[in-house]
Amino acid sequence: MFNKRLLYIIVLMLLGGAMSAQAQLSLSLDECIRIALNENPTIKVKEMEITRVDYSRKEVLGQLLPSINLAGQYQRNLSLQTMYMDTDAGTMAIKMGSDNTHAAGFQASIPLVVPQLWKSIKLNENQILQNVEAARANKLSLVNQVEKTYYALMLAQDSKRVIEENHATAKLNAEIFQKKFELGAASEYDVLRANVAVSNLEPAIMEAENSITALTLQLKVLMGMDVRTDIAPSQQLSDFRGEMYERVMSNTLGSDTTLANNTSLKAMDLQTDYLKKVLDVQKMAWYPTLTGSASLMWHSMNNGSPFTGLRWSRASNVGLAIAFPIFQGGQRYYKQKQAEIAVEEMKWQRENLERSLHMQVATQNDAIAKNLKQIESNEDGVHMAEKANDIMQKSFKIGAASFIQLRDTEDALMAARLAYYQAIYNYLVAESDLEYVLGNTHYVRN
Repeated sequence: MFNKRLLYIIVLMLLGGAMSAQAQLSLSLDECIRIALNENPTIKVKEMEITRVDYSRKEVLGQLLPSINLAGQYQRNLSLQTMYMDTDAGTMAIKMGSDNTHAAGFQASIPLVVPQLWKSIKLNENQILQNVEAARANKLSLVNQVEKTYYALMLAQDSKRVIEENHATAKLNAEIFQKKFELGAASEYDVLRANVAVSNLEPAIMEAENSITALTLQLKVLMGMDVRTDIAPSQQLSDFRGEMYERVMSNTLGSDTTLANNTSLKAMDLQTDYLKKVLDVQKMAWYPTLTGSASLMWHSMNNGSPFTGLRWSRASNVGLAIAFPIFQGGQRYYKQKQAEIAVEEMKWQRENLERSLHMQVATQNDAIAKNLKQIESNEDGVHMAEKANDIMQKSFKIGAASFIQLRDTEDALMAARLAYYQAIYNYLVAESDLEYVLGNTHYVRN
């Protein structure tokens, strides 16, 4: 169930054009995912496909019910059939029939023994399950895409902020050296060096801004949101830092890491089951079929005008029709063999897929563990870089350090912070990919 805030966001999102001139929407990762699952067109198409296949199943069920038709027929004889009879007086020619023949009534038929049709119903039931799993797979993929896009957007924003902080410091240094140069306390080289440091950071800021624009647009598309709506993440990468150990214990180390919920394996198992049912249908082609029929008809025959002198008589009948398949050129045999091979192929494909998925799980678990260590290492690196920068700032103020040494420590601090955020991003992406492989995300029901 959506909470009131999420409902409000969706209403604003649907207003589209009106939102373009209003305040920016600040969205959390959870809100982005829930909006995407509710508004993404691909998800809606998959859900409609489930309904369509259900209608198809009902169509097949309808073939088991009686078929009743209201039939009518009119026939005008241009020349009547002549019958010849030999008599003592000679051969007599007798005209048979009437100018007009009318027939109207009801015809009905019902399949009584139809083994292939009975098995075909199971095929439709399996197709519904396949479409349900395909819809779940689409949702899992969408959650994975939204998460990674949101993480990348946070990384771009945090990187831009770090670079801008370094740029502001470099710009301040450049202004200070310019004033010192004007007072004769600094050389022209120092001024040029400070200005170059400012210029070198500007392309990185522009690149980060371009990334933010592109990732924001991509997130809107995934959410099924009007591109004119102004949105921004309400979270930063550092917000996820405190939850990481808890998330690792609950999502990987402390939970089932088997492939029981993997959507690819589930889809393949359903496809294998479908092919087995196809094989059963082919086997049923060897069995006889029995069909019941009934009719209630009114007939009329007259000469001259087809609308005058009508005399109606009623006729009715019931019957059974049985058909024993004997020979069809070997078609049934070869169709059955094809179905058997298809089932065997799926067995080997599943085995190969399972090996690949186990490798992916091991790879992602290893990436998560390594990224956790990298985060701790980078966190220590940030603390040391901050301390070194503070020392160098004080040394520079009293003239005990050169500008080059100061810029080195400032650049080292920027690099340490960027590496720290990159490590958090790598961890979150690895965790998202692991959840996708395992099919264990809490946003989608298994």
